[in-house]
Amino acid sequence: MALGFRKSARDSNRAGTEGQEAPQAARPERSVVLGEVEELGIGMFWATDAEDHLTFLSQRALADLGAESETLIGTPLTRVFLDVDDQGTGTAQRSLAFKLKARSKLDEQIVAVPTARGTNRWWRLNGRAMIDAKGQFQGYRGSAVDISAQYAYDTQVARQSQVDELTGLANRRKLNERLSAMLAAFRASKRSCALMMLDLDRFKQVNDTMGHPAGDELLKQVAQRLSKLVGNQGEVGRLGGDEFQVLLPDMDDRGSLGELANRIVQSISQPYQINGRRAIIGTSVGIAIAPYDGLEADELTRSADMALYSAKETRGGTFCFFTSELRDAASKTAMLGERLRDAVDREELKLAYQPLVDPETNEVKCFEALLRWHDGDAGDISPSHFIPIAENDDLIIRIGEMALRQACIDAMAWPDTIRVAVNVSAKQFIRPGFRKAVASALQASGLAPGRLELEITESVFVGDLESVDAIFRDLKKLGVRLALDDFGTGYSSLGYLKHGHFDKIKIDQSFVRGCTENGDINPAIITAIVALAKALGMETVAEGVEAMDELALVQDRGADLVQGYIFSKPITQDEVLAHFAEGAARFRPSGPPRHRAERITIFRKVGLIHEDHYYDVILRNLSKTGARINGLAGVPVGTEVVLDLGHGQLVVSKVVNVSENSQGLKFETQMISDGSGGFMTRHRISPYSLAEAGIPLAALGAGAFPLAKWREAHKSVPAFMQLELSAPGL
Repeated sequence: MALGFRKSARDSNRAGTEGQEAPQAARPERSVVLGEVEELGIGMFWATDAEDHLTFLSQRALADLGAESETLIGTPLTRVFLDVDDQGTGTAQRSLAFKLKARSKLDEQIVAVPTARGTNRWWRLNGRAMIDAKGQFQGYRGSAVDISAQYAYDTQVARQSQVDELTGLANRRKLNERLSAMLAAFRASKRSCALMMLDLDRFKQVNDTMGHPAGDELLKQVAQRLSKLVGNQGEVGRLGGDEFQVLLPDMDDRGSLGELANRIVQSISQPYQINGRRAIIGTSVGIAIAPYDGLEADELTRSADMALYSAKETRGGTFCFFTSELRDAASKTAMLGERLRDAVDREELKLAYQPLVDPETNEVKCFEALLRWHDGDAGDISPSHFIPIAENDDLIIRIGEMALRQACIDAMAWPDTIRVAVNVSAKQFIRPGFRKAVASALQASGLAPGRLELEITESVFVGDLESVDAIFRDLKKLGVRLALDDFGTGYSSLGYLKHGHFDKIKIDQSFVRGCTENGDINPAIITAIVALAKALGMETVAEGVEAMDELALVQDRGADLVQGYIFSKPITQDEVLAHFAEGAARFRPSGPPRHRAERITIFRKVGLIHEDHYYDVILRNLSKTGARINGLAGVPVGTEVVLDLGHGQLVVSKVVNVSENSQGLKFETQMISDGSGGFMTRHRISPYSLAEAGIPLAALGAGAFPLAKWREAHKSVPAFMQLELSAPGL
């Protein structure tokens, strides 16, 4: 068989053998052998000149590519043979251009070869650089084998091993490899990356009520929404089941991450259409950021997992950032769960009642029953701590039924015009027999059904809405009233209101707090909710009103009832009865004239930096705009300081008021919400920067990254007096 080649290549070959008389019989034999090798598919042959332009390609190769020699001969080799990406097939290799430039030998180099038909073939190249007697490079001579079928198979197998078959997203293996590789590369370049862990709230309910095919379709739609939201900012993957992960390189702005997490929560919570039926789920998000929360893949993943657990424990349908305190909180939660079970057995949980008041007349129209727990050792334990623990267990059903029975009994001692509202958990609501439990509580107490309000959060809409709708209809037949609690914060049930089950909408306190601040959009939201409720014939309640300016605003916007400290904190049944015994059914508003920025009481040790000194202080309370600290004396108003909240959080501050041993600080830049009731700085000082300040990177760990350089020998006399620190738990 004749071999395809260009004349210059033939002349070059002749020149290379000048002066050597080869046996005439050997020439046709070599040609025949090479042709037979090609014909059998064992190999093809190619050559280049000293400029790495193709000078020869054998006839079988040209036939396979559907090309004429004139279209390829003279073309740079790197345009004929293209590099391929490593897709998990074990083809990681130096680029062809790199090897040609280095005059390296080509061993098993896999390349893609475009054909005249617009498709690709995959070849495995071998080749050597040719050097003449003077040491001059003459070009490459090589062979090729078509491995297209095997390469396509290997690529498919590799893809299946790294891609989730159901959703098409990266799977756990690929995500772990990407995260490990990214963290290793980013350590060298001192870059950051964020990791989000997600799992779906109430996904099991959809699977159980609508079937596994519906669950699979739901996961596909979730994957599509996540991919659209994240876009090219990062990589989305499915770990398995209802767990997803988002890897976000070069992101450490916790404000932006919180906004993205909130958009994810809201998007995933929108209704899904599955085989003609409507379903709603939710999601919780845990966020960790390297290098602050972990330097290795497993460490960062554990941090994100802990944050996810905290988000689900808080209330679900929210996000949470990792903090070093979460490690201690996990063990405390387990201990609290044991004590809670004992407390329920001993009937230590009691009810308190907070009035819902008509702001026009100050008359109480309803009391909401709220759980309270006083532990003999730990004292009063907040419902925000023990209710989520009970929610993760069937214990919430026992607690809920107890509260329902007791509230109905207590309400019988009130005037007939006063209603009682009882919170119902999603677990309690969807449990078979809930209607029977409500009817039993009414019958046992003798309370008229119209005086009982069941407050239900949007989380009950998660899952199969047909089953939920049936429960609502059964409850309405009993004659009880239904209130939608925390409206606007959960699973976007706006469209569901048209079914007409609800008698009342409660405007969540997150829309009320700060509604009087300049530029706040919450007044518009309050107005919209009130207008919606009035159009549907529903009553509205503004929750969490604490200041007179907030009361004036919600009253002006048309809220029917107001609930909050402005009228009363939750009070005991004895206090309720004493109030009525005085012949009064009114609660007078009393509170500060203006809203103050939300603050939380903390009592923990932090640091304060002034000039070249580092002081230990106690953080008493914290808000978005400032803090109060104890532990120093002699600090004048107007002093500029830096508050070290730990874990790389430094806040530039100014002292705005002082007392004998405490100072009030105003922050230069507002803090942001951490998604779980606390505050945090938008940015942190990288531990890499701290390492440059003299702290070995290996010693940083996952602690608070103390700024040790301020603890070295001081160059000046301290300006303030350090007092002995004492606070609860220190």
